[in-house]
Amino acid sequence: MTMNTSTLRSAVIAPVLGCALVLGCAVALPAAAEISADQIARLGDDLTPLGGERAGNAEGTIPEWTGGITEPPAGYRVGEHHRDPWAGDEPRFIIDAANLDEHRDKLSVGHQRMLETYPTFRIPVYPTRRSASVPQRIHDATRRVAATAKLVDDGNGVGGATVGIPFPIPKNGLEAIWNHLLRYRGETVECVIGQAAVTRGGAYTMVKYGLEIELRYSLPGMTEEQLGNTMVLFKQKVLAPARLAGDLLLVHETMNQIREPRNAWTYNPGQRRVRRAPNVAYDNPGTTTDGLRTADQFDMFNGAVDRYDWRLAGKREMVVPYNAYKLHSDDLSFDDILTPLHVNPEHLRYELHRVWVVEATLKEGARHLYKRRTFYLDEDSWQILLADVYDNRDQLWRVSEGHVINYYEKPLVWPTLEVHTDLQAGRYLALGLDNEFDMCSWDVEFTSRDFTPAALRREGRR
Repeated sequence: MTMNTSTLRSAVIAPVLGCALVLGCAVALPAAAEISADQIARLGDDLTPLGGERAGNAEGTIPEWTGGITEPPAGYRVGEHHRDPWAGDEPRFIIDAANLDEHRDKLSVGHQRMLETYPTFRIPVYPTRRSASVPQRIHDATRRVAATAKLVDDGNGVGGATVGIPFPIPKNGLEAIWNHLLRYRGETVECVIGQAAVTRGGAYTMVKYGLEIELRYSLPGMTEEQLGNTMVLFKQKVLAPARLAGDLLLVHETMNQIREPRNAWTYNPGQRRVRRAPNVAYDNPGTTTDGLRTADQFDMFNGAVDRYDWRLAGKREMVVPYNAYKLHSDDLSFDDILTPLHVNPEHLRYELHRVWVVEATLKEGARHLYKRRTFYLDEDSWQILLADVYDNRDQLWRVSEGHVINYYEKPLVWPTLEVHTDLQAGRYLALGLDNEFDMCSWDVEFTSRDFTPAALRREGRR
């Protein structure tokens, strides 16, 4: 089924939390936050501290937010894979091709197409658990910067904000997408993860990565002066397979990438040289992905915002991936998860949540593989949970899912697995697999020397 633009828009636009929240969505971007003290006072009152609706819905199928996960399940120890706090939950119902028409109003276009295309795909819908939580300092910082945050340079950057969510009550699509880009994901992270480009028949080669990340925007006490224009430091090393092992990537992620493009370097053990990597951006293919995702699809969306017009289409109740602790479990092997055409639905969990809908449309004269993208952002965390991606014929091409959990030790919400499904190729990419690896560490101490081109040379020659 192909939906034209007008049909798609009518499908995604839904009642929103008062017209004040979406006023200005289709007009020129404001130069300043223009948020009143009365609006800020709502944070932590009728709104959550990050700007979601605190109340549940009228039907009772979405509960009130009461703080999210504030302590881990009994018996959990830091360093373990995160135990499922709701292991006893059973699905409320399961959506498949046979009953799709009963549930279309709660499904993304991409999920509808997957159910229509793949008879083996299904969506188990569990009770909604509003588990999202962040440290109190992120609540406090969000309230502080809500009064000062502003879009700068035609929306290509953000000023007047550090640490907190800059636009908890967004007025346009750019503000909403910046909330995703600057959301809380911890301070420092060291991880080993897997990525698999799965063929139509289910075959794959596991690519194993070591990641080191410093999320500078969120560091305690960070000021605008200290932050400068570098919001994230990222280093990636390929650990397996042997033919790829030793390749290194270093990224200094700039906030305003029009003022200063992303800085990236690579090290290849065969050449034993560090080289600049200007193509790690936009629609260039992601590392070892078989072309199944672009560079700016990592973390569901990252990088510069300048090639799209961003429209806030309101808020909607949708079935989305959430609380994916079963998928995260170290009781599963990679083979248990990676099945032909799509991830094994036996291990998936979806819930009904409210999401912000942001439509990104390629600007006239701009170049990108994707003409149009629709993003669905969790109201409780600002994490993108789903994305529908269209090619330059305006045909649905790819469906992206962020299967999130709350990582108790911080706490924070982040995908334990991203899945990018290519409907045209009958293939998918699974990124973030950790079931057979040790758990991430969230309290690593890095120095400035760890994220330099010289560090790539040192590490590459060990």
